[in-house]
Amino acid sequence: MTRTVRSPAAEILSALATVMDPELDQPVTELGFVRSVAIDDDGVEVHLRLPTSFCAPNFAYLMVADAYDALTGVPDAGRVRVLLDDHHDSDKINTGTAAALGYVGTFGVEARDSLDELRRTFQRKAHLAAMERCCRSVLVGGVWTIEELPLLELFDLPEGALKSALMRRREAIGLPTHSHALVMVDHDGNPVAKSDVALWLRLAATTRVSIEGNAHFCRGLLATRYADTDPAGAASGFAPVITDSRSQS
Repeated sequence: MTRTVRSPAAEILSALATVMDPELDQPVTELGFVRSVAIDDDGVEVHLRLPTSFCAPNFAYLMVADAYDALTGVPDAGRVRVLLDDHHDSDKINTGTAAALGYVGTFGVEARDSLDELRRTFQRKAHLAAMERCCRSVLVGGVWTIEELPLLELFDLPEGALKSALMRRREAIGLPTHSHALVMVDHDGNPVAKSDVALWLRLAATTRVSIEGNAHFCRGLLATRYADTDPAGAASGFAPVITDSRSQS
C-alpha cells in the first residue's frame, strides 16, 4: 500500500482542525479563527483571532492552549508558538501559554478555578445537540417513532457525519461507543425513560439551536471585524495565510 505523504502545512491544518471552540462546538479552522500559519526551519507559528476583542478570556485561553497542544503532537513540528491577536487579554494569554502556566497561573486571582468543569459543561451540551440531530434524522426518515427512541442503539444509526459527530462527543464525555450502546442516555450514561423522551428532545433541540445560532452570530461578527473573512467560513473558500520559509536542502 502506498502511504500518502502530506505537506507540513497540511499536517498543521489537520491538527488545528481538532481544536474546537468550546461554546460553538465547531473547529477553529471552519470558523475562520486561524489567521495565519508560518513555517520555518525552527518550527511553526500560528496566529488566532476571534470575532471581538472582548470574547470571554476563558474560552480564548482554551482555544490557544488546545491549539498549542495539538501542534506539539505533529511529528517534526519543531518549536511551536500559538499567538492570539487583537484580544484585550492577548499578552496575558500568549505569555501564560508559552510558559505553560495553565489557566489559573495565567490569570491569577482573576481565575476562580480551572477550566476542566467549563470544558465538560460544553462537551455535555455538544453531546446533547449531537444526540438530538441523530434522533431527529431517524424520526424524519420514518423508520423509528418517538415511542421507540429509548430502544435506539448506535448500531441502528446510519453511517455518516451525524453519527460520527455523536461518537466523538460520546467519547469526549466518557460514554460507551460500542454498537449496542443506547443513543438516548443522559451525561452519565443512564437511559432516558420513555415518559421523558419528548421533554429530552425539546431540551436537546433548544441546546442545538442555541449552539448553531451563536455560531452564525460569531461568523457575522468575525466577517465585520476582518474584511478577508467570509461569513460562511472555510466552507466558502476562506483559508488562513500560510507561509513556508524553510531552507531547501
